[in-house]
Amino acid sequence: MARRAFRATEDIRKKVRSLAARGVRHEDIAEILDCDAKTLRKHFREELDRGMAEANSNVTGALYEKAVSGDTIAQMFWVKARLGWREKDPEKPIPASQGPADRQCNRPARQQPRPGTDGGATESTR
Repeated sequence: MARRAFRATEDIRKKVRSLAARGVRHEDIAEILDCDAKTLRKHFREELDRGMAEANSNVTGALYEKAVSGDTIAQMFWVKARLGWREKDPEKPIPASQGPADRQCNRPARQQPRPGTDGGATESTR
């Protein structure tokens, strides 16, 4: 049995545009409208494209306004995202297999004091 023909109304166009602006997947929008994703893209290509573009524009504009008004978090995000800035890489940690106990040292091993001696301590260090 053939499916009924899909009719795109102005109300459905507004709904598709709104859902697309919120980032809803095409497959999910099609499910909401009870149509196939291919049908959705065929009838609502402009709404799908424009909805997301307008949402991105609105969010970018709001971020820009916050950044130029002095919000340092927005400024930092802007320069990282738009200008490619990044924070200095933290110092690389020492791998667990090369901790201080596993490192080889080029200095001679410390000699143990002979039994019955004070280990070479001087009068000032006693």
